Parts: sequence; C-alpha cells; structure tokens
Amino acid sequence: MAYDLSEKLVVAVASSALFNLRDSDHVFQSKGESAYREYQRENEMNILETGVAYPLVKRLLDLNDSESQPIEVVLFSRNDPDTGLRVFNSIEHYGLNISRAVFVTGKNPYQYLEAFNASLFLSGNKNDVKEAIAHGFPAGYVSETDYVDDETDNELRMAFDFDAVVADDSSEKVFREKGLDAYQEHELEHGSIPMEAGPLYDFLARISNIQKAELEKREQDASYHPKIRIAVCTARNAPAHKRVVTTFRNWDIRIDEAFFLGGMNKGDVLEVYRPHIFFDDQTTHIESISKKFPSVHVPYGTANIDAKPEKEND
Repeated sequence: MAYDLSEKLVVAVASSALFNLRDSDHVFQSKGESAYREYQRENEMNILETGVAYPLVKRLLDLNDSESQPIEVVLFSRNDPDTGLRVFNSIEHYGLNISRAVFVTGKNPYQYLEAFNASLFLSGNKNDVKEAIAHGFPAGYVSETDYVDDETDNELRMAFDFDAVVADDSSEKVFREKGLDAYQEHELEHGSIPMEAGPLYDFLARISNIQKAELEKREQDASYHPKIRIAVCTARNAPAHKRVVTTFRNWDIRIDEAFFLGGMNKGDVLEVYRPHIFFDDQTTHIESISKKFPSVHVPYGTANIDAKPEKEND
C-alpha cells in the first residue's frame, strides 16, 4: 500500500532554510558549480549549523509520537543527491526524522509541492519562493537571523500576520488604493463577512487541527502543557479587528494571542511572545524582527512588487 500524505501536515523545506549554507553558497557564487561540488564533497562529514527554519522543523517533528504521526517534513533541494549528501548527514546528526527528499539539480523544486501535498514551502532562495507564490503555492523566504534556539523549550510558538498571509489581500488593496479612512469604513461594513483564504491558510488550518488534539490531551490530563501556541500580529486595530475574529470563527481556528497594533512596531510585542517563526507579507516588518526571531517573508499580494531575479543556489 502506498504511503499516504493526504491527511498529514506536510512542510517542504529547502536546505537553505533548514541549515546555514552561507559558506557553501559563497563558494558557489564566487567560484561556480564545479568548485561548489568539490567543496561539498570535501566537507560532507562537517555538520552544518542550524538555519532559520530549524526551530520550527524540530518542534513540528517533536509533535509526532508512537501513537500519532500527523506531520511530515520533506527536504526540497536545488542540489543533486551527490552534493546533497552533506545535508542528509546533518539531518541525521541533529536527529531530525526527515527521510523523504526532492533533488532537482539547479531547478526550482516548487513544482513537486502538490505531489507531496505540501502546505508550506520554506527556502532561502528568493526567486524560488516568488515563483512558487506566482503559481499559487504557499511559500516563504527565510531571512537571516541572530536567533539562538533554546532547545529545552519544547513549546512551538508561531506568529502570523493576517492580511495577505493567512487571509487574502482584498482589504489591503482597499487601503493602498483608497487610503486609511476608506479602509476603516470598508472593514466596518464588512466586519461580519469572513475573508477569503490566503496563501498560508491551509498550513494554519492543519496546525490548528493538531492544536485541537493537544488541547484534548490537556482536558484528559490537567497537568499536560499543550505544545502549540498560535498568535496573530496585525497592523489592524478597531474597528477593523472585528473581521479578523469573524474570519477565524468561520474557519474554526483558535488563536491564543492576538495583537491589533494599529501601526505600532510588531517587534515590541513579539519580544514578549518570543516566536519560533513569524510570517509577514511586508519586508519592512520582517527587517525589524528577523534578526531577533526566525522570520519568513511571504511575497504575496499587493504589498509586493516584482524584483529582478538574483543568482542563488540552494
């Protein structure tokens, strides 16, 4: 019987998101593919440092146990299997239960996301992420960070922007085209109408289902501490906050913490919340937060303008 991923939360992660590939990428950029291939072979037993997505991936995989395996993480790589061996050696070193992989030798692996039923694709390659988003796939670019993971903290804390991340960007369009007053009036009029789903809706919905199972464990055992905590961190404030609540209620998704900031710096509240991953569609927000916490830019919607492709390796 074929292995079925249809009911699982599947996250596709590039090696550039899971590990720090700064040195090997420098070799690729400065000396070319042949030197890069030689460098990876020479260093294949040297374990890579953890990358931006590592805290998320580790805690997601830790939610699997002998009774339930709701989460699958798949390695998606621009490398070929030869140069990718170093990545798998590092996966084994850190004890990550990742056994499935896609190697595409210089191509963008996003086209295989549907085949793996992936709800999220994380990469350190901006062009791969933009192409995936352009073709309707849920993807995010990880930003470099100085964050050091406290691996004794097994709670997974995620923070999401709302518009153009978990919801669509229809309200954002009103704001950018007509201004703040028109936007506030529009959201007040539509406060009881749920938003349409955005690029990361399916990922959040599947995480929410796993969170419900965690909460059921606490109901059966009051001493059990649920391992998932979900926050929404948005520039919305009253009266635009009502539509956020309406939307999550319609989706039957529980939000543990919500920050309606009305233009305040998101980093101020996230320093208290301490997310293991933060998703936002605007680079200005990511830039102020990414050095302190693992952050992901979702280049979707009206806030994002196409940039020229960059030469990048995975």
